[in-house]
Amino acid sequence: MNSVLDTPWKLGNEVERWLAYPLARLVFAFYGIPWGKGWRLHGIPIIQKHRQSTIRIGPGLGLRSKMASNPLGVNHPVILCTWQAGAVLQIGDDFAMTGGTLCAAEKISIGNHVNIGANSTVIDTDFHPLQPDLRLERPQDAQTAPIVIEDHVFIGMNCLILKGVRVGTGSVIGAGSIVTRDVPAGVIAAGNPAKVLKKIG
Repeated sequence: MNSVLDTPWKLGNEVERWLAYPLARLVFAFYGIPWGKGWRLHGIPIIQKHRQSTIRIGPGLGLRSKMASNPLGVNHPVILCTWQAGAVLQIGDDFAMTGGTLCAAEKISIGNHVNIGANSTVIDTDFHPLQPDLRLERPQDAQTAPIVIEDHVFIGMNCLILKGVRVGTGSVIGAGSIVTRDVPAGVIAAGNPAKVLKKIG
């Protein structure tokens, strides 16, 4: 009882979560995404799923899409996107994310027990060609490359994970980092572009 009195906003968040539960179920069902065991959604995420793509999510999902659901603030609802035909967004067990974006044009694979901090973005495409003439002629002809985030990874707030990156098991990405190349397992990496700072443990 004391914890409820000391942190009354948490009670409000729980009430809102339960009130939104039927709508959340309906949104996922509309996009053909089976509801998983132990899912906890604070607010309704934005889902943009191509009809010829795949989104698979394991049990224990936790998404925070409402501003008051996290003291770090939520810039926008969580966005789960498969941008084009054949794209795959694969999320493992006990995944948690606050107000960020996962956008797969080819494939994003996330392991088990991964946490992504507030307002971070994981995107496997450039969205548009880099060459000016190609942007005019074929604006959707962008470079893509799969992203793999292995088990037990923690990504801090306001990070950007770019195409073709693999983040190894148990690694930590510091807040505000831009990850442009692979990060090995069991390290702390940070910066722009992110570099390995030290091993964990």
